[in-house]
Formats: sequence, structure tokens, C-alpha cells
Amino acid sequence: MSAPKLGDPTGGHAAEEDPLRETLVSSEVVRQSRILEFRIDTIESADGQRSTRDIAAHPGGVCVVALDPDDRVLFVRQWRHATGGPLLEIPAGTLDREPDGTIEGHAGAAARELEEETGTRAGSWRYLGAFYTAPGFTSELMHLYLASDLTPADDGRLGPDEDERLELSPIPFDDALAMVERGELRDAKSMIGLFWVARLRGR
Repeated sequence: MSAPKLGDPTGGHAAEEDPLRETLVSSEVVRQSRILEFRIDTIESADGQRSTRDIAAHPGGVCVVALDPDDRVLFVRQWRHATGGPLLEIPAGTLDREPDGTIEGHAGAAARELEEETGTRAGSWRYLGAFYTAPGFTSELMHLYLASDLTPADDGRLGPDEDERLELSPIPFDDALAMVERGELRDAKSMIGLFWVARLRGR
């Protein structure tokens, strides 16, 4: 389940030579939570102009398109307070920060989140790629996996976090794709995952 190196995020420009480069001048941490660090960064552009950026620093996350033997995508339905209602989403979670400050590997995190949220384990894994969820204000980099050959995690199953209330909802792949196209499925990582797998299938 090893992941290849990511492509060049600069679009071909060496960071130090990029005419759009912004240099960090100072940083003020406003608040730290269990996952996020909220700060105000003062930056200087290449022409010497200074301005501020509101940033939510994030350790990164994982998401999984999990396909069962009947070609159904395993979704979880959960209430999202920020949206004011429930969303259907593919299994996902945040990378854990180790006691020494390092961030856990995303391959292991993907397997953990799949088991915790769906009660299954995968015999086959494929790393698809990574994307920034909202680069205008957060550093969160989401790693996307495709999981198949699913089996129930009956022995010593990992469960959801204490504050998570989840409903498992398997949906046939073609139906899930149609839900996105009708605007019925609005979670970005789920949309990206479904379209990515559809492209692999030549659609």
C-alpha cells in the first residue's frame, strides 16, 4: 500500500524563482485545538507588498473509495454541524500526530479509518493521489485511496471515535455517480474519489 511521490505542486516553477512567491514575515498563533492551529501570517510578495493570510494549519487526512463485492461504494452518513445537516461521505479521517510531533503515514491511516467507519478491511489497496481541500485558508492535504476485496473486520474491530455517529450506506457505484451529477452528493472528497475511479474505468 505504498504511495508514489506526489507531482510538482508549483506548476513547474522552482519555489525560490516563482514570481508569485510569498515570503513569510511573521506568524501569530491565535488558537490551537486538538487538530488545527489557527494563525495570522504576515507575508511579503515579490514586489515588496505586505499583507496577511488567515491560516488553519492541518496535519492532513485520508479518504477511501471502498468497493464491496457487489460494486457498491461504502458511504457513511453523518451530521455535519458546519453545514447544518447530514452528508453522505466516503470514509475519511485526520492523520494522527505522534507524541514526538511527527505525522503518521497515510497508508496506515487509510486502513484504520476504513475499519473504524465501515467495519471492513481491504485485501487490495491502490493509492490514487492527493489534493488540497481548501488551499485558500488551510494546509490540509487529503490522500485518496481505492480499497477493494473487502471482508468484515470481526476480530478485534476498531470502532468510530466517541463523538462520531455514523450510518453505513452502501450505494451501487453507478447510482453514486449519478447522485453527484444530480447534485445530491455534495461532499468534495467523495465527488473527487468517484470521478477519479470512474476515469480509471474509462468513463
